[in-house]
Amino acid sequence: MKDLTAKRLSGVHRWAYRFTFGLVGRRMVDNDMMLLTTTGRVTGRRHTVPLLYLKDGDSLVVIASWGGRPDDPEWYANLVSDPSVTVQVRGRRWKATARTADADERAAWWPRVVAAYRGYADYQARTEREIPVVFLDPI
Repeated sequence: MKDLTAKRLSGVHRWAYRFTFGLVGRRMVDNDMMLLTTTGRVTGRRHTVPLLYLKDGDSLVVIASWGGRPDDPEWYANLVSDPSVTVQVRGRRWKATARTADADERAAWWPRVVAAYRGYADYQARTEREIPVVFLDPI
């Protein structure tokens, strides 16, 4: 999928999710979806993307796959620059701090990630970069 098409589909998903408080767009590929809002590292503007997530206690886990493209997604670069993010799951929003899993955490989580959505294994096979696993810890 071309980047522009992916961004447009993401925008439609984001709008439907927000407008319906997650009633529309809360599930994709048999997984729960959330909205993640980061601050643009260049523009300083807020950017929101829909993402599949897993749970780790009170924290959420998201994957910076960008479909296996050679570069990390923009949202990931934004949260590396400023780890203060906003999370929305259905109608509930809260502040969180993002952190990239270290090597041991990623090794432990990657099988769970692939078990949740097999496409992540395909994405990792498409790229030379190691796809980041990100924890969103509530504040």
